[in-house]
Amino acid sequence: MSVVADGKGLVGQAGAVLLRKLADRTGLTAALAGVLPSGSGSGWRDRAAVVVQLAVAIALGAVSLSDAERLQAHHQGLFGPAVSDSTMRRTLQAVDEQVLAKIAAVRARVRRHVWSQLALRPGGFRWLTVAGKVLHRWVVIDMDATIITAASKKQGASATWKKTYGFHPLAAWCANTGECLAMLLRTGSAGSNTVADHLRVLRDALAQVPGQSTAKILVRVDGAGATHGLHEYPRDLNTMRRTVRFTTGWMITDEDEQAIACLPERVWQTSLHQDGSVQEGYHVAELTDLNRRDGWIKGMRLIVRRVKPSGRQMKDLTAFEKKTGWKYSIVATNINKMTRIPGSHQIQWLDALHRHHAVVEDHVRTNKAMGLHNLPSKSWQINEAWMLTCNLAADLDAWLRLLTLHDHADLTDAEPDTLRFRLYHLPARLASHARRRYLRIERTWSWAKAGKLRGRGARQVSCRGGWLRKCVVAGAGSVEDALADPAA
Repeated sequence: MSVVADGKGLVGQAGAVLLRKLADRTGLTAALAGVLPSGSGSGWRDRAAVVVQLAVAIALGAVSLSDAERLQAHHQGLFGPAVSDSTMRRTLQAVDEQVLAKIAAVRARVRRHVWSQLALRPGGFRWLTVAGKVLHRWVVIDMDATIITAASKKQGASATWKKTYGFHPLAAWCANTGECLAMLLRTGSAGSNTVADHLRVLRDALAQVPGQSTAKILVRVDGAGATHGLHEYPRDLNTMRRTVRFTTGWMITDEDEQAIACLPERVWQTSLHQDGSVQEGYHVAELTDLNRRDGWIKGMRLIVRRVKPSGRQMKDLTAFEKKTGWKYSIVATNINKMTRIPGSHQIQWLDALHRHHAVVEDHVRTNKAMGLHNLPSKSWQINEAWMLTCNLAADLDAWLRLLTLHDHADLTDAEPDTLRFRLYHLPARLASHARRRYLRIERTWSWAKAGKLRGRGARQVSCRGGWLRKCVVAGAGSVEDALADPAA
């Protein structure tokens, strides 16, 4: 076998077509064009297309602007000449606080359209299931902070509480869809339980939730959310037409341990797994009546959980925990019951509901795989814009799975690396015939027909492969509408 570099019409990472067409069909590209700077001249590159192409490159695995430029070189036959890294840098440099606010409004508008499409798919919009109970009509927002390390001096980078060096962003995700609704870039020394930051991110996240879906909101935060301000804010959002509930972790104090010591053994109940089965060896109890805290919101409940400590936890046990032989944790919540969820007042179920918050760690990990493992610039403003673009890439990835791959169990919840291997990095050959372009993928590829369309006219779409056909028509009223697009 001889390897020669003389191929023609070859396209690497052909899955970029999926993401780019999805951005166009959902209206994201056009909406960004209305808020980003515009210009004229032969050398001017449309700023909306620059941002979308950068987001696509990040979804494909780019970790810097130079990576994005090189990846786009594979797609010149699809999307035109590659955008230089200097052009992308200037584009990100122009995204100031005012533009960020406009882009947030654009994302909310596009998200409303996407969620309306999700409601029309088989099975409808995705509702969470916790301990065997479906949270019907409840939109769940999970908040958490993470560490992004920096290997060099960058604006805003500083020592973190984990004794590393870098940034400490705070974000909110929608547990129903996996989308990152809001993210705030913060210095490495930013506090874990800073109330102002939590309130800002929560407000931004709620603004991203479509209006018709805000009737029932559940906010989940770890122990950093146990502050007066964060508890009072969702309480004040409750109206006759809107119900907002929360669960947060709780820092155990000496007063809490004294209350736990007063609990008789008979009140401890066995906790539940996420599938609703009994979790032997783990127990929960109500602590509210024994530990009333002055100054906290009315109706707040405290639920204590005890487990046998692991070897890793032994060194962190308090004197009380060493004496009893249990490791304790407390959850604070304002949930007395949740509408249309029978048994939602029970402490076992509420404990499982809060523990389900652990899925936020998966969202953090996947977002870091979408370009947030490292911020590429020394400039705070460019890094902030890069973070936003990474969130756009994560949105496109989530929308693709939810809109077009929902009927494939091995793809609908696939993580970035899996999708890159199975779809995004798929090679193809670009050919032309009868004034139509054909992107030809290998017919034996295992996922070539993922999301294959059914019905009259599906075979007429020019792109070969069911997964590509479905993305082309995503957001179109019909197959004929998709065929009317010359770029298809």
